[in-house]
Amino acid sequence: MFSIDLLHEIRDAEIDMIMARFPAGARILEIGAGTGRQALAIRNRGFEVEAIEIPDSNYREHQAFPITAYDGREIPFPDASFDVVFSSNVLEHVRDLAALEAEIKRVLRPGGFCVHVMPTHIWRLWCTLAAFPASVQKVAALARTPRPSGRFLATVRWALGTIVRSIGTLLHPFVQGRHGERGVWLSEFWLFRPAVWRRHFLRSGFEIVRDEPMGLHYSGHFVLGGRWSVAKRMQIAKRVGSACHLFEVRPLERR
Repeated sequence: MFSIDLLHEIRDAEIDMIMARFPAGARILEIGAGTGRQALAIRNRGFEVEAIEIPDSNYREHQAFPITAYDGREIPFPDASFDVVFSSNVLEHVRDLAALEAEIKRVLRPGGFCVHVMPTHIWRLWCTLAAFPASVQKVAALARTPRPSGRFLATVRWALGTIVRSIGTLLHPFVQGRHGERGVWLSEFWLFRPAVWRRHFLRSGFEIVRDEPMGLHYSGHFVLGGRWSVAKRMQIAKRVGSACHLFEVRPLERR
């Protein structure tokens, strides 16, 4: 099941892989910074970093770095403020991507570029499949919930509630919600393909500088928890495909 510690481990591995993309002395903006852990890791490597996130982010209670509130429309920094704009598993959640990319172009300095880590159709596949054992794990956790002591009726209500929640949990994999802001979960098998993002960046006025799989395997459910190391996940990705893909893109008008 979901583990914030395992998510941190995976995101740390991503940062280790992309640090070579950042030029020395660069000023970096992270969009959709979540906990700010990756921004902190970048700063600890000697870069000047700003991080933005929407105010109602699910990660606020785990915040590890000063994060500037972002209203989802205007990046709260002046024109030509950054050498690099970085995001990790964020663009698929943006409803008006054209508006965000216009803002990204505005805050990039001449010669600046973006590094975007994107989920793939491989991630969507394994996330879909992992939902089934994940639901069983959740039902097992419900079954271990201590039953109330005391009156018979309280015990009956607890039992009935547990049964209803368990049935709903087991049915959830069959009615999964989408991960991103477009389409449905089934269409994400197409929308998350690197080729689709490649066409998007080209249509949006970006030159693709680098385009490669990150070489990590994981799903959105972390069924095996921390039992697979990052090294193991890299080995598995060679066989079943990478959960994420790296795009380094540069605005064409800044060439």
